[in-house]
Amino acid sequence: MSENKSRREFISQSGKMVTACALFSATGSVAYAADSAKPLCETGKSMNITAKHYYLDNVLLEAGFNFHGGVATSTRTELKTLEIKDGKIVALHDNKRHADATLPHYDAGNKLMLPAMRDMHIHLDKTFYGGPWRSLNRPAGTTIQDMIRLEQKLLPELQPYTQERAEKLIDLIQSKGSTIARSHCNIEPVSGLKNLENLQAVLARRKPGFDCEIVAFPQHGLLLSNSEKLMREAMQAGAHYVGGLDPTNVDGAMEKSLDLMFQIALDYDKGVDIHLHETSPAGVAAVNYMVETVEKTPALKGKLTISHAFALATLNEQQVDEIATRMAAQQVTIASTVPIGTLHMPLKQLRDKGVFVMTGTDSVIDHWSPYGLGDMLEKANLYAQLYIRPNEQTLSRALGIATGDVLPLNDKGERVWPKVQDDASFVLVDASCSAEAVARISPRTATFHKGNLVWGVVG
Repeated sequence: MSENKSRREFISQSGKMVTACALFSATGSVAYAADSAKPLCETGKSMNITAKHYYLDNVLLEAGFNFHGGVATSTRTELKTLEIKDGKIVALHDNKRHADATLPHYDAGNKLMLPAMRDMHIHLDKTFYGGPWRSLNRPAGTTIQDMIRLEQKLLPELQPYTQERAEKLIDLIQSKGSTIARSHCNIEPVSGLKNLENLQAVLARRKPGFDCEIVAFPQHGLLLSNSEKLMREAMQAGAHYVGGLDPTNVDGAMEKSLDLMFQIALDYDKGVDIHLHETSPAGVAAVNYMVETVEKTPALKGKLTISHAFALATLNEQQVDEIATRMAAQQVTIASTVPIGTLHMPLKQLRDKGVFVMTGTDSVIDHWSPYGLGDMLEKANLYAQLYIRPNEQTLSRALGIATGDVLPLNDKGERVWPKVQDDASFVLVDASCSAEAVARISPRTATFHKGNLVWGVVG
């Protein structure tokens, strides 16, 4: 019996017993806003809502589609009053109807209410954002190994600013409507667990307005940098996901690298979120190997995210259908930055086959890329431009890539969000409907997380 077969059988058996950064980061952004977004507050107007129980008037909610010939041609809306208590939406009232006159009430200003955005692939722990402008030269022919060597030199320089700049990044993405995120965090010999400790300290401070999962990310190669011990320590220290990186191009041993990644996840009952940039046949082989491993290991079902997954862009339509069917059956998630350029990712085809596709910023001005706006509505716009034929209904559906597929209306035009007892996590947008917000990347005016106003202003 081969060593690889033995290893894989052990992983499969382990799962049954449990039963229970990036190469050249394609952010897909078309511009970069150099300044941290500032709340659009009038002088002297408070941003704080201290009440745990209050009304929010003049909230514009989507009420349905207007259909013509079976096609949605416009969106109906109505003004409502939301009653919010202890972080939940406890009632939807006729506008300005206050059953309890003693409760405070605030004015949403007739702005459209959309679900809170989710930035599900970002690196909060290493960035130039919040510091002086800096654009590093990366000559043609730069390899992943070159970038790892550069990062090993830069990390000690960046580490004193980790907490301050992570806070600035959180401010940025909150200003764009995101209150939920997944951050990859460097775990390798240069950083040790210091970046994790710094990030956890920031997230503890920001908890009332921001929820964030942490991926322990062996940026310098799980095998190449001999980071297994550190990765296990990161799991014990509270990281939520086991990360990985290009098992062939970086670690030079695809099966061994992936098997170790999955084994750590099984040992600590964690999920997996791997950066896979490889576009060679090795990238396709890695995707197939991971899906096959999940198929043979029940405890891994629903616990694998493949970030970037650029190899899928090299497959034909039939091949994508085949792998997407298997992914959907095993609840494998794809995290894409919606890259622009030569890579045409099969994101719509994946979604049509039932694969959960989410998006994220990735880099915001760092040594990997000078781009990145931290704006998930921009990602929905890019997705729409690249992958759909735009009309009222398809544009409104495109919002789902930014919100974790939480949408105000279902395909029939019935309101499905917000509902009573939903978290009061939402963004107010200067738009008439979801379709306009996606097409125009409409301005945000306020962001709420579980009832807390975390950015912007209401009356």
